[in-house]
Amino acid sequence: MRRSPSIVPREANQDIYLVLDDFGGRLGCAWRETDEDDTDRETLIRDLVEGQYNRPTLIIAFNTAEGWSRDVTMDIADELRRRFAEFGEVPASVQEFLETASRAR
Repeated sequence: MRRSPSIVPREANQDIYLVLDDFGGRLGCAWRETDEDDTDRETLIRDLVEGQYNRPTLIIAFNTAEGWSRDVTMDIADELRRRFAEFGEVPASVQEFLETASRAR
């Protein structure tokens, strides 16, 4: 029987960040596919600021070695707000993400 590849990262003791992105209309929401090496927090922040996501709606983080997972949407929104000055101009997707996260509080 053929087995599916593991989703556990090669370096299991690392925090992994994934984004649920809203593609709108009939396409709806989907977890964004990402390269294994691009699942760290700093790369996520950079990808958000560079407009790599359409409408990020939820961000989760997990660490299989430590046995936890959690919704980090608000944490990421707060970090983006704190670091706003260093980014210069941010895409509309990030501005909308920050507004939506603020209303969710």
